[in-house]
Amino acid sequence: MSSLDELMNLEGAAAAFAYSSTGELTDHRVADGSDLGPDTLDLLAHMFVANIAIATMQARGWEKTTGQSGFYPVRGFTLVGLEWSAVGNASQGVVLRNSTADYEAAYAALGG
Repeated sequence: MSSLDELMNLEGAAAAFAYSSTGELTDHRVADGSDLGPDTLDLLAHMFVANIAIATMQARGWEKTTGQSGFYPVRGFTLVGLEWSAVGNASQGVVLRNSTADYEAAYAALGG
């Protein structure tokens, strides 16, 4: 897992943030000129926690129902927007401008 400063070094990073297991924003960095703020990052953090929990439930249920494997554990979640995307894991997230986003690099930096 990278520090928030390391996440901000990813190409096109607009913000990086850390959050608790319940989605509470615990720390953040915002790039100069970005209109993202703590309220938006807190909302993203809660969304990551909720979506990772739902995806985990679905992955475990699918594996138990079908006998197939490889869906669990869920290691992250990506929200793809029109101008930027947010990539997160269980405790950190990064917002990337779509024009330069490297999702694989983001997941690697997040420890995925």
